[in-house]
Amino acid sequence: MALRFTYSRWDGSQKGFELDADSVMSELTDELIHHGDPTAALRRIMQQGMRDRNGRNIEGVRQALERLRQKRNEIRERGNIGHEFDDVANELNDIVDEERLAIDSVERAAEQSGDQRRAEVARDSAMERRLRLDMLPDDLAAKIDELSHYDFQSAEAQQRFERLSERLRDQLSKRQFEQVSSAIESMTPESLAAMNEMMRALNDMIERRQRGEDPRFEDFMKKFGDFFPENPSTLDELLELIAKRMAAAQALLNSMTPEQRAELQDLTEQMLGDGEIRDQMARLSANMQAMFPSLGWGESEEFTGDQPMPFSDALRSMQELSDLDDLERFLQQATSPSALQEVDLDRVRELLGDVTAESLDRLARLTEQLRQAGLVDQKEGRLELTPRGLRSIGKQALRDLFGQLERDALGQHRIERIGAGHERAHDTKPYEYGDPFHLDLQQTLRNTLRRQGGGLPLRLSPEDFEIDQTEQLTRSSTVLMVDLSLSMPMRDNFLPAKKVAMALHSLISSQFPRDYLGLVGFSETARELRHEQLPEVSWDFVYGTNMQHGFALARRMLARQSGTKQIIMITDGEPTAHIQTDGEVFFSYPPAYSTIETTLREVMRCTRDDIRINTFMLDATGALRSFIEQLTAINKGRAFFTTPETLGEYVLVDFLEHKRSLRKSRGRRAS
Repeated sequence: MALRFTYSRWDGSQKGFELDADSVMSELTDELIHHGDPTAALRRIMQQGMRDRNGRNIEGVRQALERLRQKRNEIRERGNIGHEFDDVANELNDIVDEERLAIDSVERAAEQSGDQRRAEVARDSAMERRLRLDMLPDDLAAKIDELSHYDFQSAEAQQRFERLSERLRDQLSKRQFEQVSSAIESMTPESLAAMNEMMRALNDMIERRQRGEDPRFEDFMKKFGDFFPENPSTLDELLELIAKRMAAAQALLNSMTPEQRAELQDLTEQMLGDGEIRDQMARLSANMQAMFPSLGWGESEEFTGDQPMPFSDALRSMQELSDLDDLERFLQQATSPSALQEVDLDRVRELLGDVTAESLDRLARLTEQLRQAGLVDQKEGRLELTPRGLRSIGKQALRDLFGQLERDALGQHRIERIGAGHERAHDTKPYEYGDPFHLDLQQTLRNTLRRQGGGLPLRLSPEDFEIDQTEQLTRSSTVLMVDLSLSMPMRDNFLPAKKVAMALHSLISSQFPRDYLGLVGFSETARELRHEQLPEVSWDFVYGTNMQHGFALARRMLARQSGTKQIIMITDGEPTAHIQTDGEVFFSYPPAYSTIETTLREVMRCTRDDIRINTFMLDATGALRSFIEQLTAINKGRAFFTTPETLGEYVLVDFLEHKRSLRKSRGRRAS
């Protein structure tokens, strides 16, 4: 059964096409042109981010790290872990105040009773109780210990104290067990017994494994799996889960002041004693630290919030901070987008939100997208541009440089005159004597049928002949000379020059395929460049601008070509080097007279060979202007004083104007 498709007008609300290989290459163009290294270009995108074709921002690693640091600050400001038991201390003070009021009330009632003996006994009892209350220590554990042996005057105050003591005991027990399990909600006698049993079984399982025995992990999870809602599937996962919680709890302890740690220890001993809970916890802690020594057991964090933070909240915050630290290290060490495939996107989403998680996911797929599109390939462990990738960069460079121009400056710029050539114009004309005999058979047969009517055979007559019209074509040969001396990158001129080279190659290969474009790079000496080398071409770490050698090499290249010939030279400095008769390079700055003379002599040879030299000067100094004026006077070419921002437009528009002028002159000669 045939497939049916339904199409509707794009209204901007539909999703899709957000990021494809072409939009990635568009973002990479300048970086690839500058360095020619796909890995380095992708690394820059990974760091800085990009926008997809719909204008949506894809965060880079730098933005993710900034979000991460903001999240870390938010967590640190949630509360203060050193004041976990402030509410207990405050309530205890309220209980003491309530007891004092009860003492005052009993003493006052005895005084008002008129019973002398009763009043004396009440005064003595009140004095003793006030003295004990006045002597209560500031330390919370010691204060609770003293009050646990105190004979309360107020039955209500005593009941409040007993409830507070029980709540504190449960809080400390829960605090112990929360270091191991995230499923602790309340501490009933039953849950306390179950937790103790689980702790014993856990330590036994670990030690069986250490002895090389079967740890019986499946049996453990069947019985105690409810304590671990994360549902670890292996013993290693379970132990790592517990170790991270315990390391976070230890970091919390390390973050307290010595006084706060001492208070917590005293409270634990006071309320829980030296029972099995503490023994099992110490046993488990020793096992975890031995098995996971790199989890940062000695680390600490500074919490700067004003409000006391419950231990469960503090532990969760510490785990989040630990995960943020791990994520930060991972992102800082990532060397390519594909490395981001290892990140836990679910955890990133929990910590930093959907936008960051989605951005990292899309960045992780960049390399594979380019590979599947045939734009890059992996060779000997490194990414390289494919021929299709090279063409894509050239086209993008061309689009970038033409982006500011009027539409009528684009296109193939054909002349209006119809005449002899090689390209069909998709139109015909009656044959005339002297025309190339490019017969259009269909139109010729129609002419015969129209003349003689139906019937066979068809009898052709000369007036039936119809031939294809062809467009007048011109061919030009160009050598682009690009200055690769050290001054080009130092003055930020290298990237615009190289971008022009790639754009011009793309323009000629796509719009004027019969034209020739040669490439010459020159600094201390000159060398011919192949088009496929362009992305990897870089500046030379040498001094010297050897135009003479560049002109000589370009002239030899053009000698093998036909059509009109020109050299386009892009430079930011006057000639400072030339090849001597012995083949050695002579360099002098400021330019020596011999260098100027030798270079102009090569210009005269180009002129005799009917090669025009058009020069585009960047950062033109007085000396460079003076030299170029001499060059143009000899060669009759043109000179342009331009900037890195407008260089591309100048070169490409001049090339197209040159093509138009050639066609017009050819058209006039043909007529």
